[in-house]
This record gives sequence, C-alpha cells and structure tokens, in this order.
Amino acid sequence: MTNALQAPLIPSALEDQPATEGENNYSGTFLSNMRLPVHRWFKYSAGFSAEWVQQTIQERCVASETTVLDPFAGSGTTLLVADSCGVSSIGIEAHPFVATIAATKLLWFTPVDNLRDKIQSIHHVANNLQHEPLQYPSLIYNCFGDESLHKLDKLRRAWLAENDDSAVSQLAWLALTSILRPSSSAGTAQWQYILPNKTKKVVADPFDAFTLQGELMRFDMREFQREVKVSKAKLIRGDARECPEVEDHSVGLVVTSPPYANNYDYADAMRFEMSFWGAVASWGGLHEAARRYLIRSSSQHASIEKLQLEELLANSHLDPIRPAITSVCHALAEERQHHGGKKHYHTMIAAYFVDLARVWHELHRVCTPNATACFVIGDSAPYGVYVPVDEWLGELALAAGFRSYRFEKLRDRNIKWKNRKHRVPLHEGRLWVET
Repeated sequence: MTNALQAPLIPSALEDQPATEGENNYSGTFLSNMRLPVHRWFKYSAGFSAEWVQQTIQERCVASETTVLDPFAGSGTTLLVADSCGVSSIGIEAHPFVATIAATKLLWFTPVDNLRDKIQSIHHVANNLQHEPLQYPSLIYNCFGDESLHKLDKLRRAWLAENDDSAVSQLAWLALTSILRPSSSAGTAQWQYILPNKTKKVVADPFDAFTLQGELMRFDMREFQREVKVSKAKLIRGDARECPEVEDHSVGLVVTSPPYANNYDYADAMRFEMSFWGAVASWGGLHEAARRYLIRSSSQHASIEKLQLEELLANSHLDPIRPAITSVCHALAEERQHHGGKKHYHTMIAAYFVDLARVWHELHRVCTPNATACFVIGDSAPYGVYVPVDEWLGELALAAGFRSYRFEKLRDRNIKWKNRKHRVPLHEGRLWVET
C-alpha cells in the first residue's frame, strides 16, 4: 500500500512550484512539504522537511511506545509525520495563530463527506450575501482588489454564520485562511513577509480558490485515512521554556527546529492572516497578540521589552558560555552605535540563549534515559558579529544534564554575497544531543 507521505497529488491552482532537487536534501526547508498530503494545507516557511522527520522517526523509534516531542511544533510537521508512522507525539507551540493551524491539520481524520458538505454550505451562503461595508486593517485593503476582498468578506461572514465549533468548521476555517495569499494581489517576500507595493501577475478568484482548497483537503484526508486509522498526536498551546503538561521522563525522541537567532520576526510572518481574522489591527498589536509568547529571537522583541544586557548576562543559565557570549554581546552593543537602525541585537542574542537554556532544562526533565534530541539549527552573524549557535546550544544542553552533543553540518548559508552587507559564512545543520 502507498504510504500517506507518498500519496499522489491532484492538480490545483493553489499548489506551489515543486522544490528543486537540492532543496529536497535540506532538513531545514519546508518547500518539499508542499507536495505532501495535509502538510501542504498551509505553507509555513519556518517549518522543516517532513521527509527527514519521517526518516528520523523510523530510525530512532525502535520501540512502539516511544513518544516523539516537538517543542517548537509550528504548523505540525513532526506531529503529522508521527501519525503517519503510528507513533505517539506531543507538540508545543507558543504562537496562538500558528498553533490553531497545527491543531486544525491534526483533524485529518474527520469524515471527508462532512467537509464537502460544510464547504458547499459556506459557498452557498456566501454567494447569496450582499455587499456590506468593509472593516479591515489597512494591510488588508492594501493587499486586495475591491472585488476579491468583498468575496473574501462574504466567505468570512458565511463561515461565521455556519461555524458550530465542530472539527469540520475548523477545517473550513483553514481552507479559507489558506486561500488568502493566492487571492491577494500583493507579493510575498522571503519568509512570508507581505509586500503590498509589489503585485502578482496571477491572482485566484476567492470563491473558486475556496472550492479548490476544499477538494484538495478532502483528497488529502482520504489519503491519510487510507493508511492511518487514528491520530496519536497531542498539541499543547504553550511555552517550551516551561511546559508542565508534559510528564517527567515520558519522551524518547525530540525532533524540532527552534527559532533561529537571525532576527526573523515569527509574529510578523502571520500578520496578514491575523489581520484578516481580526486578531490584530496593526503591526503594533503583534507583540501583545503573539510575539510576547515566543522565544526572543528578533530585535523587535528585545526592543519592545526594553531588555537590559547586563541583567541578561548575569542569568545563571548562561554560566557555561558566559565569557564567550559576554564578549559577543558587548561587541554587538558597540557595533550597533555605527548603524542607523541601532538594532537591539546585543540584548536579543543574550535573551535568546537564556530562553534556549531554559528549554534544554525542560527537555532534560521530560526525556527518558537513552533519549535523543535533534535540533535543526543555523548559526548567526548580526551586524557581522559571529554567533556560534550550535556550539553554544550544545554546551547549554550539557549544563542541563545531557550527556553529549555533536553537530552535523548540512549546508552553507550566506555565501552568495551579491548586494549583501555582511560577508560572514554561515551554516545550517543538525545538533544531536543524547541523554
């Protein structure tokens, strides 16, 4: 029988272009997942390769009772793969909107015909609604033509009218959320940042896109249900730095990719979708709605919280790397004075490693003897000051009680230097940690 992760695709105007051959070999890329059932329901650029997760679970989960943990679950890649492998899994995700997407993907076992009926019902209701005055944040007005936005507004109002808090209603919510970008005339920058000033040549009709997305989701649900009979996944909307919901010594394998210390604003990546659904009214509302829950990996986060460098560096969690991180953070504090933006990289880096140290202590608590943890991670060089992320994370893991670590380099990064300000070679790879 065909494995659910290898199911054939149906043609869809919503599908992304296939990944290149080289990209398929990268653990840290989500691109290849857009060819896989259920995974492709929403493109989350901060995700990682489902095919690599599957290989890791099959190699490492020799005992059927092994539980897999992803403390940075994102849109649910690890949990979906664990389901396809018949393995129990737990995911922790702090971003409220992303956690909702992951939780909805995990409803793949819902009866397929129920989703068909719900999609048709919402479409019918929307088709019979009259235009109403639109009330959206300015970002949404800047990203859609009038006709497209009115159609999306009708679909949103129809979904609200048909929502009965059931699994199938939540799946229909994701179908609508997933078509926002294909229906928008705005361009999308790397890592999902929206570019209202750039326009796309191909824009999907919202009503047609909603129907197509429903068909795609039903097809994928059939594929998963043909091979997988039950979900053993549990998603926790919580914080990997402190998650009492996960029992002591209950996890045999940790597979994850934490936020990179490269100033990517994970909250801003979802601002477009959150704005449409009314979760935020502006960029300024992102911190309260999402960013404050996240690992401190962006200068925006460090700036808003007015973090103090010396207070962070005095944190006992940084004892194993204090001389090295103190030198780097002081260099960043000096370097920022020579840049117009004066970004808070110095406090961001210190806060990031305090947060990840807390994660390692929590992981050591929940891991069984002889457990393995694997972090897909990359190093960093804000303002050109090098930060040896994999080495420091390994040392923090040892300090938390883990027995050993090794880093497996996968690829070079930041080596195409055309029009780039910083020329520090970087890399990405897997940090393997053993209890």
